[in-house]
Amino acid sequence: MTAARSHVTTHVLDSTIGRPAAGVPVILEHDDLGNWVMLASAETDADGRVEHFGPEALPAGRYRVTFDTATYFHEQEVKAFYPEVHIVFELADPAAHYHVPLLLSPFAYSTYRGS
Repeated sequence: MTAARSHVTTHVLDSTIGRPAAGVPVILEHDDLGNWVMLASAETDADGRVEHFGPEALPAGRYRVTFDTATYFHEQEVKAFYPEVHIVFELADPAAHYHVPLLLSPFAYSTYRGS
C-alpha cells in the first residue's frame, strides 16, 4: 500500500535539457510568527517529483519550499547562477492540494501553482 499524497507536492523540470530534474534536495517549511520551521525534507525522484512531502494536512498559513539547486547542478557538472531557489506561498484553503512546480535552468527559473 502506498502512502497518501502529501498536502504539498512539487515537480522540478530542467528546461535546459528538457527532462525532469532528479536528485534535487528540497525542504518544506512553515512560517511560525516570522521563524521558518522545517516540516519535511526530500529529494526529487527519477521523474523530478516529490509526492510524499510533509503532512497529509496542513493548516492555512505561509509556507516555503527551498530547492538546493547547487547540489543538482554540481552533479550535472554545470555552472549555475542560483545556488538555491525559495518559493514562498500562502496556503489559504486547508482542504485543497498545493502543487509547487519549478522550471529550472542554470540562469533562470519560474514557478506556478500547479494541480
